[in-house]
Formats: sequence, C-alpha cells, structure tokens
Amino acid sequence: MKKILVIDDEPIIRTSCERTLAPEGYEVKSADSGKKGIEFLEKEPFSLVLLDLKMPDMDGIEVLNKIKVTWPETKVVMITGYSTVDTAVQALRLGAYNFIEKPFTPDTLISAVKEVFEKSNQDTGDPGPAE
Repeated sequence: MKKILVIDDEPIIRTSCERTLAPEGYEVKSADSGKKGIEFLEKEPFSLVLLDLKMPDMDGIEVLNKIKVTWPETKVVMITGYSTVDTAVQALRLGAYNFIEKPFTPDTLISAVKEVFEKSNQDTGDPGPAE
C-alpha cells in the first residue's frame, strides 16, 4: 500500500485529503506543520508528500528542500491557495513533482496522486498496487 503524508496547517485540507485518498487504497497520515511532517518522515517512509506552500512554522519550500536532501526518493506535490507562476516554477525547480491549487476537487487530487504513482511505476517497472 502506498503511504501518503499530508502536511498542511488547515484541518479541512488534511481531512479532505484523508477522506478522498483512503477509499482509493492509500494509507494517509497528516501533520499540521512542516516540523511535524519532518518528524513523521524521520520515523517512517512515505511514497508521496502533499505539501502546503504557506505554513506558519516552516514554509513548504523549506520542507521541500529538506525532503529532497534527506529522502530524495519521496515524491512531493505542492498544494497552495497562493499560487503564482513564480512559486510554481520555484517548487518544480527544487524537485516538486507537481503543483495543485486550493481549493481543489477530490477528482483533481486523485488524478494528481495517480499521475505521480503511474509515472514512478513506469520509471521503476513496478506495476503498483493490485486492483
């Protein structure tokens, strides 16, 4: 089972990600800050991190940098309500796989997550979870 970590300071975003992705067969955990998200990553591996760009303690770019250095195999999709072309380009340059704007629909989220896993399965030859 693919494990996904949601790092976002908004409870509604964490809850909606869990409610959307768990029925799709993903194990979802969430953290309400960048610092807590890093603590989760230090304890167990995750295939994907859904990472908010604007958070009070550590912004998403700081967390993204830490993930790319310490856990380079972990994919990251940035999520934000403050989307600008500059921040999207910066996040992608730093290694984010993709970028989703808030508010997003369940279908947008599922499709972004599936795209990450389909691409990484093609790269590794892993067929992914059995349907």
